[in-house]
Amino acid sequence: MTRIAPRTLFIFLMASLPLAVLCGLILGPEIILPFDLLSTDNTIVSDRIIIEQLRLPRTLMAGLIGASLAVGGVMMQGLFRNPLADPSLIGVSSGASAGASFVIVLGAGWLGSSDLLGVSVIAIGAFLGAALATYIVYRLAARATGTSVATMLLAGIAISALAGALNSFFTFIADNHMLRQISLWQMGNLSGVTWERLGFAVVVLCGLLSIFPRFSQPLNALLLGESEARHLGINVDRVKIQVIALVAMVVGTAVALTGTIAFVGLVTPHIVRLLIGPDHRTLIPASMLAGAVLLILADAFSRYLLAPSELPVGVVTALLGAPFFLSLLYQQRTAGGRR
Repeated sequence: MTRIAPRTLFIFLMASLPLAVLCGLILGPEIILPFDLLSTDNTIVSDRIIIEQLRLPRTLMAGLIGASLAVGGVMMQGLFRNPLADPSLIGVSSGASAGASFVIVLGAGWLGSSDLLGVSVIAIGAFLGAALATYIVYRLAARATGTSVATMLLAGIAISALAGALNSFFTFIADNHMLRQISLWQMGNLSGVTWERLGFAVVVLCGLLSIFPRFSQPLNALLLGESEARHLGINVDRVKIQVIALVAMVVGTAVALTGTIAFVGLVTPHIVRLLIGPDHRTLIPASMLAGAVLLILADAFSRYLLAPSELPVGVVTALLGAPFFLSLLYQQRTAGGRR
């Protein structure tokens, strides 16, 4: 893929973001055009309520979750020095899924009325599951001589398999209503977003996202290898702990709020890296913007494609991401063959 200047990509993404937000406000079971809202007709008043109370918070949440998942992918790819890595490698997604399923199946009696700052008990269970899975993976990989990335990868695979088994068990003992909840959560869903829940997400996720650019230089140094990074004065083990903890928090929160949304954390940073190169000083903010644009558009089309029904946004991102990602891999393979 042809490289472009980071400035060019930033200009494109900054111009695309408001257009994506506009699409998120317009598209849905009913198309609502902005100039239609100027009328005082009763129908227009109801359209205005739909925009203000449903589509606007949902679109903003989609942008925030997309940025969070994308930056989680960037950090994992930088830490593992592998452009095909994503946060699921340390068990975040599988742990969150098992935690959510546990709460849905075993906490069914008190789910309906239990909320904290607009966040459901399912989301709290998912976050705790993600945090527990990540902690176990880290403890298994930690040694007196440092944290082994290879061991972390293997531990992540093992914990993901264990969490998958637990999730299958909860699915087996669930009734039909619980199965429906588990299935919708695992496919990713942005419906039900309120201003209260968005406010919680903004406070937590924006605070975490503001920290990630500080790791640009250490991750750039790690691209040379751990030994070289240590010679450059980087405390590699501390960077690993901090990156893993931050990724677990930001991705765990995102997954807890909206369910499992596939491919955003894998495809987005990979494409951005192909376009502007591996320098994390520009890669991290560009991936945030690209992830926000991607998920806002995916959510808009998920509401429009099967209207009046709604397609889970995780299905849309997988349908869009998988073929596009395969085409990128094919192009790279073809280019490598020509060399």
